Amino acid sequence: MMSGVEEFVPEPLLVTQNAVSKVKDLIDEEGNPELKLRVYVTGGGCSGFQYGFAFDEVSGDDDAQIEKSGVTVLVDSMSYPYLVGATLDYQEGLQGSRFTVENPNASSTCGCGSSFSI
Repeated sequence: MMSGVEEFVPEPLLVTQNAVSKVKDLIDEEGNPELKLRVYVTGGGCSGFQYGFAFDEVSGDDDAQIEKSGVTVLVDSMSYPYLVGATLDYQEGLQGSRFTVENPNASSTCGCGSSFSI
């Protein structure tokens, strides 16, 4: 019998409206509505890990899918633990335009903001 207590499952990645808008623009430019934004973590960078972004038509069996305003963001199972609670944003500024990840799990980040350590 169910106890009535709902388990809280945090969204693996919070996606800002700026990021959603940019993803929609890029998908429109490509003319392929099947595209999804893949966010991943790889080894390397000046702080040990770095974030990567790519478009993918296919989602894997172990991908987490975050849907927001008609956009799908994919996170693979290896990257998932590093990205839980992080925020994906798109910023335009003096350093150029880019997707950024604000990650509360990162103990340190580098000056360029694209790599981090846990």
